[in-house]
Amino acid sequence: MSRARQTVTLTADLVILTIREGALTVLLVERENEPFQGRLALPGGFLRGDESLERTAARELAEETGLDAGTMRLRQVGVYSEPGRDPRHPRVVTCAYLAIAPNLPVPVAGSDARAARWVPVAEATCAALAFDHDRILVDAVDLARTLLQFSTIATAFCGPEFTIGDLREVYEAVWGVALDKPNFHRKVTDADGFVEPTGDKRPSPNGRPAALYRAGGATELVPPMMRSRFGA
Repeated sequence: MSRARQTVTLTADLVILTIREGALTVLLVERENEPFQGRLALPGGFLRGDESLERTAARELAEETGLDAGTMRLRQVGVYSEPGRDPRHPRVVTCAYLAIAPNLPVPVAGSDARAARWVPVAEATCAALAFDHDRILVDAVDLARTLLQFSTIATAFCGPEFTIGDLREVYEAVWGVALDKPNFHRKVTDADGFVEPTGDKRPSPNGRPAALYRAGGATELVPPMMRSRFGA
């Protein structure tokens, strides 16, 4: 086995998820340059100067899409270092980050991308993304699905105020299942610190006004919202 040291370059890639028109969607860019010119990819780019990888991720998000990462919490998905995952030299290792936010705007392509757009995850996973971004996307969505079981991250897909129905639609979009409304309502309101009522209601054209909630103070779900218990 060779003991020669490898010279590598580092990149940060981003999986930005939101829900648009009831579907889980991911932000993709069309690459302006080689390699994979014209192919869809996750936004990202090379570490520069004295940046941390988190700062690289935030900068690349702004440069390629015009979106501000300042209000998004970045969660590390993993480090990807397979030889040949990127044809450039020296070898390129990437760290992927997951960010979730509600009501994200239509992105604006920057200098490193021809176009930037929201793509339904179901479509993106069949799109043959550049590099190993197919794998990264699958891993990030799996992470989001797991986080919904054990943490209160689902409220990050919602605005400051939301109904239990809004929150249920988040779970249905991310998990890809239909959930029983009364059972879901009970589990959400029984979970310590998951949500708290605002005291206000949202008018409904087809029935009683729906109670509005905000995110509670908890970060972990107790008890967890296990997919298996919903038949997922």
